[in-house]
Amino acid sequence: MSDSQTAGQDRGRVRYRVSASLLAGLLAAGALAGCGSPAPELGSGAARQLQSEVLAVSEAAAANDTEGSLKHLDELLTRLDAVAASGEVSFRRHQSIKSSIDAVRADLTAQQAAEAARKAAEKAAADKAAADKAAAEQAAAAQAAAQVAAQVAAARTAPAAVAPAPAPAGKGKSKDKGKGKG
Repeated sequence: MSDSQTAGQDRGRVRYRVSASLLAGLLAAGALAGCGSPAPELGSGAARQLQSEVLAVSEAAAANDTEGSLKHLDELLTRLDAVAASGEVSFRRHQSIKSSIDAVRADLTAQQAAEAARKAAEKAAADKAAADKAAAEQAAAAQAAAQVAAQVAAARTAPAAVAPAPAPAGKGKSKDKGKGKG
């Protein structure tokens, strides 16, 4: 993994953790603000329920489980809507928490897209390397075949070894034949 990929992932995690922390802070502030007012913006029971969901989102994110984090965000939103419908969360508080959920979701979705792009780039690089290797092997095989074909062709066209021609036999009889000394 390159330094730029690691840096990008670190920035994504930091941004997500900041968003998750913001969400948790909003819930905690709402719980505290609701303690002293006659009509709480966020009831204490609702705050506990929502905080447990925020904790689940944070734990999934800490485990680099983007899909799990998104699933828990969906559950958090469902629970937020339910407690809002029961009157335990004011409209203003509901909108504030929902905005934080949307920000966290956007960060997680961007992180998920970046991870998918990184994996696609790695796969493309691996595919290209495999194709380059196959092409190099094919070129080497073609070169070896061409060398063998050249050697075979050279062997076929090489002149045959020429044996020396026999000495010509004389047409006439030798003068010494039959005449001996003595």
